[in-house]
Amino acid sequence: MKITSFYPVIMTGDVVGTAAFYTRHFAFQPVFTADWYVHLQSTVDPAVNLAVLDFSHETVPAPARAGASGLILNFEVEDPDALYAEVQAAGLPVLTPLRDEPFGQRHFITQDPNGVLIDVIKPIPPSPEFAQLYTEA
Repeated sequence: MKITSFYPVIMTGDVVGTAAFYTRHFAFQPVFTADWYVHLQSTVDPAVNLAVLDFSHETVPAPARAGASGLILNFEVEDPDALYAEVQAAGLPVLTPLRDEPFGQRHFITQDPNGVLIDVIKPIPPSPEFAQLYTEA
């Protein structure tokens, strides 16, 4: 099997508000917009996509019609410090402040209006303890 594309779809009761959040704070733009679904694409890299879906839409199986939960989106960026300052200035919640982790990340965690966690990450060299857990690839 060859996967030709992969992107998360956030199920929500507020499609417009959720799409606006990612457009405003994370440099996405809508490339398809309906009242029940918005497909977002990064303005920096067209290979980075995210979708927003009304959880009550008929295409969602009835047992799954609920908002997103238990989800973390990882956004790997070049400059987490700059984005951290922007997130703070915008008044977004900071659940984990900007910090370096021994497993090889400089990151912080914020949250979208649905409670979806957003982990903004820049890879950094890991500590020797964690470096041995990485493969050559």
